[in-house]
Amino acid sequence: MQDDLIARAEAWLAEDPDTDTREELARLLAAEDHAELAARFGGTLQFGTAGLRGELGAGPMRMNRSVVIRAAAGLAAYLKKQGPAGSDGTAGLVVIGYDARHKSADFARDTAAVMTGAGLRAAVLPRPLPTPVLAFAIRHLGAVAGVEVTASHNPPRDNGYKVYLGDGSQIVPPADAEIAAEIAAVPSLAAVPRPAEGWEILDDAVLDAYLARTDAVLAGDSPRTARTVYTAMHGVGRDVLLAAFARAGFPAPDLVAEQADPDPEFPTVAFPNPEEPGAMDLAFAKARETGPDLVIANDPDADRCAAAVRDGDDWRMLRGDEVGALLAAHLVRRGATGTFAESIVSSSLLGRIAERAGLPHEETLTGFKWIARVEGLRYGYEEALGYCVDPEGVRDKDGITAALLLTELASVLKAEGRTLLDLLDDLAVEHGLHATDQLSVRVQDLSLIAAAMRRLREQPPTVLAGLRVTDAEDLTRGTDRLPPTDGLRYTLDGARVIVRPSGTEPKLKCYLEVVVPVPARADLPAARATAAELLTALKRDLARAAGI
Repeated sequence: MQDDLIARAEAWLAEDPDTDTREELARLLAAEDHAELAARFGGTLQFGTAGLRGELGAGPMRMNRSVVIRAAAGLAAYLKKQGPAGSDGTAGLVVIGYDARHKSADFARDTAAVMTGAGLRAAVLPRPLPTPVLAFAIRHLGAVAGVEVTASHNPPRDNGYKVYLGDGSQIVPPADAEIAAEIAAVPSLAAVPRPAEGWEILDDAVLDAYLARTDAVLAGDSPRTARTVYTAMHGVGRDVLLAAFARAGFPAPDLVAEQADPDPEFPTVAFPNPEEPGAMDLAFAKARETGPDLVIANDPDADRCAAAVRDGDDWRMLRGDEVGALLAAHLVRRGATGTFAESIVSSSLLGRIAERAGLPHEETLTGFKWIARVEGLRYGYEEALGYCVDPEGVRDKDGITAALLLTELASVLKAEGRTLLDLLDDLAVEHGLHATDQLSVRVQDLSLIAAAMRRLREQPPTVLAGLRVTDAEDLTRGTDRLPPTDGLRYTLDGARVIVRPSGTEPKLKCYLEVVVPVPARADLPAARATAAELLTALKRDLARAAGI
């Protein structure tokens, strides 16, 4: 067995085009590190609806140039089987974007070479730019597909490969399985033509077009007075966000200087995700110094938007569900029409807001690959800090336009002598206090997640936090409105719980919501205390039931 492992590693080494991973693999072979070789050659990274994502390194279980070239070749084969892009038989265009992570530029260049070698046209964005710019460029340029090289908010050692089709939204089944089959059919890297040139490097015209489109999310006569502190979280959002804010006429944000420049090492944070403990500490310090109306953060590829507000004597993060409700209420007030959509793990408050406004409301599976496909979509959000506020421009989450819309709302409220927290109080009184939280468990051993899901299926809880479970759904069977997914949904008296493995990280995620009636504004403190107690008890009881 070890001989077979070594033979596979040596065969991989022989065709690896990257000096760094060749040297790394050669060291492992020389050291006869069979455990590490087995970890890298015990399978292949699986291409799915999230594309590819994994740790950088040599071997088929890591992200590297060899894996990316195969993925690009499989995608090219799939696209060619879909037929020519135009009635005149012209080759389809594939637009490629990338972030500032390690190897991202290399992976983008390899993808362009593979597409060109396959007889397609390829165009690469001019430099590391936010993922929403790539999503916009696909439809703007009439491309048949797009690729974004990014691992979003994953740790520094990771990278990823996200695929969009010509409608500007991410792939969903069955396209993911069909592309995966084409990737598996690639015999060797030698069989993949990769010319040294022939693709286009786009200029700033596509970025200018995106920035012009950001104007569409704001009301023409809205106030633009809110002052902000902004952190790019060591990613690629800063320059695009600053340009968008300048076009809109907002005060220039005060930058968190330590996190303003792209840096693939993400030196100031354990995880470059605004939701992670400590990630916003520098932004809060800047806010205490400058006293803004709002703190805004993007994740490293700027498709997510986080916000924080002054609450009493200090600053606190708004939950994604809170921002989602605030943006929805703002759009309703502005007279928006169309469907409001969210993933099943997001707060049910959006449905209440839409119903009161007489607007359609839809729930989808997690991920903007599903939300973006909702017919007649006007606004979509997901609790993990993702907001689609201009679906005609970007059919994906967009942290730049979400930041603009939230800052407009803060400006409107400021002109009225009110704050975002005041509006949240209004929503609680009108619709009930919808309090959400999450129990999230990161693991090294993925089998622990499978074991927890199996335990919950075999021994489903009947009571959580003293509340009776009135309905338990195994979502692997799908519903009349949702396709199958690996998840569990529990409906309780006044609460809801959803449990699912993360699609992008080694985590088990449990999404909790309680709804507490608020008869009058004076009842808000008591309602918040009740909600906090229930959420704490839900976490405790669910962890016990799942064995985590």
